[in-house]
Amino acid sequence: MEVNISLGQMVLAFVAAMGVPSAIMGFIIWRLERRIDKREKEQAAQEQGQKDLFVLIVQGTNAAIALGEATARAVQRIPDAHCNGDMHDALDYAADIKHKQKDFLTRQGVSSLMD
Repeated sequence: MEVNISLGQMVLAFVAAMGVPSAIMGFIIWRLERRIDKREKEQAAQEQGQKDLFVLIVQGTNAAIALGEATARAVQRIPDAHCNGDMHDALDYAADIKHKQKDFLTRQGVSSLMD
């Protein structure tokens, strides 16, 4: 039982044998790239959500400080409300923290622009 294979058939068999593993590896790599892209998009969306949350937290803090200051100033204007030095100290502290927060966020913004 002798098998005769021509040179053309050998070349064709060789090309087919090399093409199948290459096609399989190409498909595997394509699927892997799709997974990586999907994961990167999800991570970018999560990072954007964290940034948005941080902005809302800072805005909430500013609103709370403003409300506290307005309330303290309103109470100070009531003649029967005997405000002691604690009210003045609290107002000074709130203003100090507000300025420190503003300075910090300004530095972060400039630093972010420079990077």
